[in-house]
Amino acid sequence: MKVIGINTATVFGSIGIVDETTVIGEYSLNVPITHSERLLTCIDRVLADTRVRMDQIDGFSITLGPGSFTGLRIGVSTVKGLAFAVDCPVVGVSTLEALALNLWDSPHHICPILDARKKEVYAALFRVDRFHKHRRVTPDRAVSPRELAGQIQYPVTFLGDGIEAYGAYFKRKLGRLASFTRPELSYVRGSVVARLGMALMMKGKTLDLPSFVPHYLRRSEAEIKYEGKKENNHGGRCS
Repeated sequence: MKVIGINTATVFGSIGIVDETTVIGEYSLNVPITHSERLLTCIDRVLADTRVRMDQIDGFSITLGPGSFTGLRIGVSTVKGLAFAVDCPVVGVSTLEALALNLWDSPHHICPILDARKKEVYAALFRVDRFHKHRRVTPDRAVSPRELAGQIQYPVTFLGDGIEAYGAYFKRKLGRLASFTRPELSYVRGSVVARLGMALMMKGKTLDLPSFVPHYLRRSEAEIKYEGKKENNHGGRCS
């Protein structure tokens, strides 16, 4: 069984191919160009370099969010097109869960954080049990750093691009309760997305191809402006 894992939820884009026992290949870029400019090229490259044909792929795994609204839309639309073309199932995984899996043996709770802009972070809490399985403690959410810090009463290891903007704040507020992973572990890797997706695929938890959408966690700026415009237009009408 071979699965392609794709992350477009962050600037760090990554495509990985795995089978049941190993990582066959992975290609990642951390550059400020849109995923629409690089995604299909990167998929073609990792397939060519690993000598895996598209008709040998058994399924696609995609980060559904949270993350960049534009990046998520590009990833979802691309995967839908590829899956339709080759008649393969698709599964979706949490961006934060895929990030948390970079720490497979942490003695502390794990808190992946992504910079959500607007003075918020996307965050969730996980822990590793005695069987080395990750267990979710909280759902994915968009919260202020202050709210997140106020809910932490135990040692936590932070990872993710939110550290750059808010790491100093968490260190100041939480003191010895806060630790931070190495920078290279703060990226969502395509191989991890693929590994998570394979587990879901084996359980039959595939997505409905025509209808599935990204998990944004909050409304986009365009939606907010549109609703505000509708309310203003409605309020200006005479009865």
